[in-house]
Formats: sequence, structure tokens, C-alpha cells
Amino acid sequence: MDGNLAFASAATLAEMVRTKRIGAVELLDLYLRRVERLNPRINAVIAQQADVARKHAAQRDAETAKGESRGALHGVPMTVKEAFDVPGLASTWGMPALRDNIAARTALAVERLENAGAVVFGKTNVPVALADWQTFNPVYGTTSNPWNVERTPGGSSGGSAAALAAGLTGLELGSDIGASIRDPAHYCGVFGHKPTFNVCPSDGHQLPDSFSFLDIAVIGPMARSARDLEIALDIIAGPNAVEARGWTLNLPRSTKTKLSDFRVAVMPTADTAPVDAAVRGEIEKLADFLRRQGAQVDMDARPVDPAEAHEAYIMLLRSATSGGMDQAAWDRLAADRDNVRGRRDYYAWHARANTMSHREWMTWDNIRHRMRRDWEKFFARFDLLLCPTATTTAFPHMQTGERWERMISVDGAPQPTTTQLFWAGYSGMVLLPSTVAPIGVAADGLPVGVQIVAPQYLDYSAIRFAQLLERDYRAFTAPPGFA
Repeated sequence: MDGNLAFASAATLAEMVRTKRIGAVELLDLYLRRVERLNPRINAVIAQQADVARKHAAQRDAETAKGESRGALHGVPMTVKEAFDVPGLASTWGMPALRDNIAARTALAVERLENAGAVVFGKTNVPVALADWQTFNPVYGTTSNPWNVERTPGGSSGGSAAALAAGLTGLELGSDIGASIRDPAHYCGVFGHKPTFNVCPSDGHQLPDSFSFLDIAVIGPMARSARDLEIALDIIAGPNAVEARGWTLNLPRSTKTKLSDFRVAVMPTADTAPVDAAVRGEIEKLADFLRRQGAQVDMDARPVDPAEAHEAYIMLLRSATSGGMDQAAWDRLAADRDNVRGRRDYYAWHARANTMSHREWMTWDNIRHRMRRDWEKFFARFDLLLCPTATTTAFPHMQTGERWERMISVDGAPQPTTTQLFWAGYSGMVLLPSTVAPIGVAADGLPVGVQIVAPQYLDYSAIRFAQLLERDYRAFTAPPGFA
């Protein structure tokens, strides 16, 4: 019973609390027991506030008894990514120097989730500085994938995805600049949504003394159900108090009711970042299914040139994150700029992007905005683009060397782990929303997800498609051994 309930959607859990089929305290204790019993196998939940959470859950039960409800997440126990501020808990971003960075205020998105009834009881693990497609750091250690503990759950929201897949939490809140929501969702077989840039305020998801927000970076929900993505996005989207003086958000709802209503372009692989047959094959199977359902499916249409888009994304990404680099590391890259001149590999882009002038950045930003225009033209013909999130299923833990030196196997050939950043940036660089939904389990026993890219501000179109896939094609499946 505990196992079945633990894997229920947040919408189902909230309804059960509202209708008094279970108490919020009882539900919280169910998840706390599972964390105590199962979390040591994967190390996903790395901080808890059980006493504070029980107090909040008791308040939800008191409200229920009076016939009141806080909102759509009334009584739902949940965790959040470690980088979100929660009073009384540290926001270390995986860095030992920030062990004592105890939050005094609640991150805005977390506050909105709590105001809608959620009971936040803990935090989930991240890589150092949120800068890896794995999740390990010297503060909390390594998080493993519940489908295979020898594999990564992804990153940087790796603890979030692992906790959801293992049934340790009812809902999660992640962030994404380089597939940090999308990649873990794919690796762990859960749902994740990267919103349109700037529709969800990131207040309280910042390093100490950081007051600006990064280019490309967003926050967004992760869940075991696509319906939960819609509920959570409803709650966290919209301007903060200052922005609300001047603007409101009105994301259009999708009116489509079946998969055949959609016109989709499908991009199973790219020469820029070849995709392993384990992932490519599942996306091709999905394309065949969609054709049989009556959807318009095009396997050849592409919005922009993949090679140009890849370079532009890495230049903008590494420029955006360059502020977190210490002076010694920056000096080494600056000294290497001339040595990599003319090269078109990840390290060369990394060195140039981290040390480029503002004038150079403006050139890349202009390319980005030209591509945004081209994507809009593409979406005049298609509702969505379907593509991979990563080039393989979850890869083995690799914790030595630089990211661009670590190799994964794609159809038997070595590929730098950083090559697959292409699938993060193709749509992310141009600020578009995308949802990841599980679509299968590969021969290696690991989940495969599809990335569903929608036009700017049509977040609910991508989520609706994921909901229809969940209904008609494949829903969340719990990993063996965690039920």
C-alpha cells in the first residue's frame, strides 16, 4: 500500500488529503519512512526538516477538517533542488565553502508551492555549482540512478529526478540552463518541464551576493505525471512582486484533445551530436505510433542548422556561467585563447566563451536572435519538435578529469559527454519551452525520454502533448526494487 501510494501523482495525493482518505501528516510520514529505508541506496535526499514539515502537514489537516484547502497541492509532501533557499537549510550548491549558507528567506517558487498547500520536507542533491550531467559533490557525496545504481541520475537536478523515480517525494522543483531538468528526467524515467525563459521567477535560486539572473537559465517542475507539470507550472509561473507592477502572464492553454491534432517534426539524431540506437530507436518507434494515430509527422524538417546552433549555444552558455569561475581558472583559459584559435571543438569554444569581450558576445547574441526568428517560421508549419534529450541512456559514474575528457559510448564509438549538450541548447539557447516525457525502456534496462519542444510561451502545448503520451502511449513506471 505504501509503495503504490508513494508513486501516485501529486494531483492524486492532494485529492486524497482534501477528501480525507489520508491525512497530510500520515502521507508525510509515509515518505519520510521511505526516505529512511530507501534513500541510502541512491543518496538523493540530502537534507530534511521533518519537524517543520510535520507542523505544516498538521496545519493542512486542520484546514481539511474545517472544509478548507490551500490549493492544488494541499498536503502534498515534496522536496526541492538543493540550490533553492529554504529557511533553516543550507544552500551549498555542492560547494564546501557554502556549508554555512543557511537560508533566511524562502525562494519565491518554493513559497508559491507552499502557499498552494505543498509540504516541503527536504532538499535533493546537486553537482558542484550545478555544473555537470552527473550529481556528486564533496558536501553530500554521489547520487545514483534508482534504475541502476552504477549509473548517473543526470544533473544538475539529478537528486530531484532520482527521488521522484524512487518514490521518495510527491513533487520536485528543478532548474535548467544545460538540460538540468530535462536530462535527469530522461535518465530516470520521469517528467520534467523547462519553461519559456523568464516566465518563472528565480528569486531565491542564487548564490550569495548574486543579484542578477543568468542568460538561458530557468526553473521548472519535475514530476511522475504530466498533469502535475501543468499544476506546478500554474503555481510557480508569473512575475515577482516588482515585475507585477507592470506586467501579468497569460500563457495560452492548449485546446488539443488527441495526438492526431498535432503537427510534429521529429529529429531522432544529428551529425552534430549522434544519438545511440537505444535512444534513437525509441523516438523512431514513437514517430511510427504517432503516424498510426493520425498525427502529421515529418522526419526531415529542421528549424535551424544544427552545427551553427551548437557553437552559438556553447558560446552563450559558457559566457553566461563564466562569472562563477575563479580568477586562476579564468587566467588559464585566457592564456589558452590563442592556442585554440580556429578550432571548433568544445574546449576551444569553452576557452573563447569564458574570456570573450562584450562585443564578441553581442555577435553571438545576434545570431541567437536570428535563429529565434527562424524557429518562429518553423513553428508556422509545425506545432512541436520531438528530439532526444541526450545521446545515450544514463551512463556510468565518471568523476575524474574534465567533462570534455570523459567519454560515453554511442553505437560503440567514443563521444565526449559534452557533445550531447547540443540537445540541451538547440532549443534552450533560443529560450523555448520543452517537456521531457518517458517513452520506453531500452535493452540496457534504462529509461528513455523524448524532448517535446514548443513555440515560445506555448508551454502548455508541450505539456499537453506529454499528457496525451502519458494517456495513450506510456506513463511513469517505477524502477525495479523501489516499490
